[in-house]
Amino acid sequence: MARIESKMMELGSKAHDFKLFSPSENKEISLTNMKSEKATLIIFISNHCPFVKHLNSALSTFAKKYIPKGLSVIAINSNDIVNYPDDSPENMIKQSKEFDFHFPYLFDETQEIAREYGAMCTPDFFLYDGDLKLRYRGQFDDSRPGNSIPVTGIDLSIAVDALLNNKLPSTDQKPSVGCGIKWK
Repeated sequence: MARIESKMMELGSKAHDFKLFSPSENKEISLTNMKSEKATLIIFISNHCPFVKHLNSALSTFAKKYIPKGLSVIAINSNDIVNYPDDSPENMIKQSKEFDFHFPYLFDETQEIAREYGAMCTPDFFLYDGDLKLRYRGQFDDSRPGNSIPVTGIDLSIAVDALLNNKLPSTDQKPSVGCGIKWK
């Protein structure tokens, strides 16, 4: 399994607006309509990546904990579905149901949004403040498939807690590690 690190985008950079299709909801959803006044998390994930599969349950639990506190969560799949049919919109619906995602899982068919965000891998996490300025880009935690470290989400939790308490997260951030985005 190939290991790709996320690109450490410049903190403070502005989020790119988008409108993408949600297969589960059968409609387009925009960042403008989903953003939170306190914190917005955009995650690039996929259906087949072992790194994403490793944390799907914990990611669902994480979202259920933080959405009621004011965090908006949006997941995006930007993978090429022609060469990677496991990442199809139909399978996105299955994954959303299986893990009880309480957040939209959007399809970036053109891959334009992944490129605008500088997404490199799945999972890739981008946490924005209420003004949609990047405050955290990094890993969920130190757990990886096969390394025996429990999945806790501690790194991302600390950053989200800071923003929800009107503080800036530490700038000492570790990149996420995962499967490379499957470019067309």
